[in-house]
Amino acid sequence: MLERLNQAMEHIEGHLDQRIEVSALARITVTSEYHFRRLFSTLAGMPLSEYIRRRRLTVAAAEVLAGRPALLEIAVRYGYTSGEAFARAFRAVHGIGPGEARRTGAALNSQPRLSFRLTVEGNSSMRYRIVEKEAFRVVGRKARVPLLYQGVNPHIAEHIRSIPQETMLRIAGLSDQEPEGVVSATVRLSDGFEEGSELDYYHAVVSTAAEVPEDLDALECPAGTWAVFENTGPFPRALQQMWGDVAAQWIPSNPYEYRPGPEILRTRPSRDDPAQSDAQLWIPVSRTIA
Repeated sequence: MLERLNQAMEHIEGHLDQRIEVSALARITVTSEYHFRRLFSTLAGMPLSEYIRRRRLTVAAAEVLAGRPALLEIAVRYGYTSGEAFARAFRAVHGIGPGEARRTGAALNSQPRLSFRLTVEGNSSMRYRIVEKEAFRVVGRKARVPLLYQGVNPHIAEHIRSIPQETMLRIAGLSDQEPEGVVSATVRLSDGFEEGSELDYYHAVVSTAAEVPEDLDALECPAGTWAVFENTGPFPRALQQMWGDVAAQWIPSNPYEYRPGPEILRTRPSRDDPAQSDAQLWIPVSRTIA
């Protein structure tokens, strides 16, 4: 997988002055477009489209500073329909317009070319299992919140506090399958996975309830495959580390890829140490074709 990811990076570099199709990158990596976008964004810390934009403007900046060709010609070469559009994008990355940069020879920002490598520690293992589930619903209360990679998300904490206890009891009573009890479910709303991007957060249960109370939100989840990861550690640091390890280590090393769907988290205080949390992370996946 990592070799194929790096081949995709080579493809991007060779086509910065052309239209880059995500479908072509998915073919190189033998994955779906969704999986490629998701994996790239998780590993790179930015959306694929943002990386391509920054690489184009990095390469274009070298031509701007070289004094040739004309700025409009550079703009068109790198996919901008007008000099004004190119100038806006250039300023957003470099903090200065292309004309001024050419006149003054200003120092500009650079987006380094990415390559992916796997570091094998060898001192830990990931506990996981593969589960085939029939269709179900996530039922509870939903809020739109920004994605935060580190620490407790205050927007989620505020949402949970806003749910009346009586409502929580009714929600909990609808749980009828794994993962049991009240869980957190998150749905990404865009191909970008950078910090601050929006997601729908459900404080909810997994249920096959035929009818959902009008004051609750429901998310339909079709039948499919789930990878279930488990760990124990301080919340939320251990969980956030597990999320990163799934993308950086498990996905590249196993014949599965991400598929659309909610990521479901179940946490409980550890029986052995109440200061620790036992976590189950359910990731929707599909098996790759050999």
